[in-house]
Amino acid sequence: MEIRDFGRLGRISALTLGGGGIGGVWGRTDRAEAVATVHAAIDAGITMLDLAPGYGEDAESERAVGEALRQRPADHVMVTSKVPLPDDEDGDIAGRIGRNLRASLDRIGRDHLDLFLLHTQLRPTYDEERPVPRNIGWRQYRDEVVPEFERLREAGLIRGWGITAVGHPDGVLAALREAPTPDAAQVVVNALDMAGDIWPWGDVPSANDEVLRAANDNGVAVVGIRAVAAGSLTSALDRDLPPEHPAAVDFARAEPFRKLAAEMGETPASLAHRYALSVPGVATVVLGVKNRAELAECLAAEARGPLTAEQLVAIRA
Repeated sequence: MEIRDFGRLGRISALTLGGGGIGGVWGRTDRAEAVATVHAAIDAGITMLDLAPGYGEDAESERAVGEALRQRPADHVMVTSKVPLPDDEDGDIAGRIGRNLRASLDRIGRDHLDLFLLHTQLRPTYDEERPVPRNIGWRQYRDEVVPEFERLREAGLIRGWGITAVGHPDGVLAALREAPTPDAAQVVVNALDMAGDIWPWGDVPSANDEVLRAANDNGVAVVGIRAVAAGSLTSALDRDLPPEHPAAVDFARAEPFRKLAAEMGETPASLAHRYALSVPGVATVVLGVKNRAELAECLAAEARGPLTAEQLVAIRA
């Protein structure tokens, strides 16, 4: 497994095991298989587990990883989790962040997180009041969220903090450029630049390439997410979705990508992961796998090494 620079948090494996798959977000799994997948990932050299309370019923991803790490402690492995801040926040931002952190630590069974991420998107800096789901205003982020993250770092409860950089580009770019900057940012990195159902800004361009460059320019480590675009860049969607669902729409749009993968002798999922791993400036790519078989496919893709510049161009085209 390739080991890469992870900014202020040290070094990290090129692949990170995500909590969505083992939490059952991307199709069915069970606790025993989730635990076995965590063990297999660590054995393969993966050094970070990316979790969230919202990944699975009753914070299943955190509970599964907690069980896996109690069975086989792995102190060298970094663990992340996230805090969502709802639009109807009652004003006690610091209290909510702290309560979420303590609950996550209890489920995982650790005394600190290596990375704690804001799991809420940012509105543009010039539009504080626009009613957009799962978004918070710029002043709330700068004046309440960031100081609390910094306090938790000073208290030793987290080693670093970050953002899910899928908000309005104006707000995200400002967060990456204005000190104190996050330690890491989760950025959509996939072959067709698909954000799917997590993009609430309509026709506003996502600017993921610009976000990635801004993170690199300001010392913010990039965690690549949505490598297979919520399943749209795989051979088949493994959950029932109506045709109008964004992932189903993207799956249909991605048919040329699947044909290109076949021409290159790759499965679509393998090629999608190799693409994300080959994008310059990405520290690690989060896997959405839900079992050991899917994990093995991704590990094999990483082992084949990066794509050539010509292959990257062909995929983008």
